[in-house]
Amino acid sequence: MKQLLILTALLFLGGNQLLAQFNTGRFGSMGGGGGGTSKMQRDTSKHDHEPDTLTLTYRYLGEPTDFTIDSSVADFNLDFLKVPANYMTLGNSGSAARNLIFTPLMKPGFDAGFHAYDVYGNSHSTARFYNTNRPYSEMNYLVGSKQEQVIGITHTQNRTERFNFAFDYRKVNAPGYYRTQNTNHDTYRFTARYQSKNKRANSYLSFYYNKINGGENGGIKSDTFLNNPTFKQKRTIEVNLGNKEVSTYGFFGTSIPVKSQYKETGLLFQQQYDWGRGDSIHINDTTDYYKYDPVFRVQYTLNYQSNDYQFIDTRPEKDFYITRYGLDATNAENVTAQHKWKLLSNDISLVQFPVIGNLGHFINVGARYETISGTFLDADINFSNLALHGEYRNKTRNKQWDFSARGELYLAGQNNGDYSISGMLRRHLNDLLGDIKLTVNNVNREPSYVYKYFNSNKTTWYNYDLKKENITQLQFAAENKKLKYNLAVNYWLYTNYTYFEDAYHSKQASGLFNLLQVILSKKINVASFAWYMDFAFQQVHGNGPVNVPALWTRHRFAFEKRLYTNLNLMTGIELKYNTSYFADDYSPLLGQFTYQNAYKVRYNAPDIAAFAHFRIKSFSAFVRAENLNTFFATNNMVAPLYPLNDFDFRLGLRWWFIN
Repeated sequence: MKQLLILTALLFLGGNQLLAQFNTGRFGSMGGGGGGTSKMQRDTSKHDHEPDTLTLTYRYLGEPTDFTIDSSVADFNLDFLKVPANYMTLGNSGSAARNLIFTPLMKPGFDAGFHAYDVYGNSHSTARFYNTNRPYSEMNYLVGSKQEQVIGITHTQNRTERFNFAFDYRKVNAPGYYRTQNTNHDTYRFTARYQSKNKRANSYLSFYYNKINGGENGGIKSDTFLNNPTFKQKRTIEVNLGNKEVSTYGFFGTSIPVKSQYKETGLLFQQQYDWGRGDSIHINDTTDYYKYDPVFRVQYTLNYQSNDYQFIDTRPEKDFYITRYGLDATNAENVTAQHKWKLLSNDISLVQFPVIGNLGHFINVGARYETISGTFLDADINFSNLALHGEYRNKTRNKQWDFSARGELYLAGQNNGDYSISGMLRRHLNDLLGDIKLTVNNVNREPSYVYKYFNSNKTTWYNYDLKKENITQLQFAAENKKLKYNLAVNYWLYTNYTYFEDAYHSKQASGLFNLLQVILSKKINVASFAWYMDFAFQQVHGNGPVNVPALWTRHRFAFEKRLYTNLNLMTGIELKYNTSYFADDYSPLLGQFTYQNAYKVRYNAPDIAAFAHFRIKSFSAFVRAENLNTFFATNNMVAPLYPLNDFDFRLGLRWWFIN
């Protein structure tokens, strides 16, 4: 420990100029923002490469843009934890979380409605399909106070020029500072892509498995305990769930007496076959390159998902269930709830490329048939959907313009009448003025199923009077790499907004209301000093049942400098703060954040962290002292009866290897 403290002190003597990214939801193809970052992609135009030369790019399914690996160490939340700074958790690493910058679900069709742990899991939309000239591996390890540990492993390689596979594994395990707060997550992902020798056939495979175990303690009994010296050790404070049991900690075998247990499996296979024009390009006397430009494509996509959402309480606290849910659990051995869903969809699409050689310019029309089945503790349900979809995209080869128009309509089935339409126009003005983007989205959707029906072994709740929600988003966004800022202005309009008015009753807003958001990320440099600032302003107009902080902000004051040849160092102070507001409560039995206007959450002081981040070639380290504000102020609350942790020390390590 003594050597570690000495190392931490030395790290605070210098820093390096590394740019960060502020996550406002990956502005379409505009990226996550924040200016230039150090990339692990080198010039491959020469024939003589260094032994460790790596050219690695990846794409997302259906997106024609190539991305490169980001080796920045500026943003610990985004670059290492994979949880954006504008997300709040219920106090512990890996616990239920939501975005403080309010973002509704803009997805037509069926949705189960369990999203409190989404930020930790994998999905097909975030699957990366790589192309690399050398095998690449990455390892992440974090150790924190109270035995918190995080492990991450990534590997990808091209077995041939036409076949690539990638594997990801991530584990989050944290006992937490309060009782029954343990988390234990295991997430797996496998992706592969294959291209035939004549380049006419392309295959993509995406598989993920998320096993989420989140301890649910229902919050502490009273926030007055935080100021009581008797409870200096936070684990001695009584909580609302799990007082009768003691969790047993093990990195691969944690026992959690009261928990949300989510098991999500996804398998997607996409096959493409192209008609077009091929040609052999002569490079030198011994090398020819075969180039194929598709004109017309037939695309088939198979998507299978199996999701099991459970709540398990092995020794119920009767007072909590009577007060919150009206359930008599006096003689109950346990309280459980379950939604189990399976979805199978088949999609056929026809794609045309009007301009030879530009895969970013296409017209896509198709149809999708879905079969969905649900299993509950007392019933089963089966239904199907038929949807039509289309897209026009024109991303010019000179990268000056990017335009898209998309539409999807559910013609028949359970979600008949659901639709989404969107349009986006992006223009690169010049290097000084940067890029601007205009976006419009409109979604008409059936409310998520958890709002209509929920079942436990004690009772069942129904609400079949819900109408379709209608949500419109108007956005202006700007990105400027030269002036180092990102700006997004969102204007949301809601009709029939669906929410939980208490721990288990769903309801819809009766009228139209709107929400204005202004989100800004900016970096200022003065010599070797940098100021990273993030702001989000939000204001609700009308009588909408949405509570948001009027202002959320994060500031990182850092000293950055390159030392010697390879040591990139960044050290400083990080502050996070949001204005007081009626923060959503949390219902453990349903796994949902719920509307309330009785308890106002106030910050006693900004969340303060001191950090020293550095990178030496392919090795990065994150040394952090977090929640320093708890030395002079009471723990900040993130939701009613859910406080943040005490002082927390974290050490995160990241290596990448070129095999």
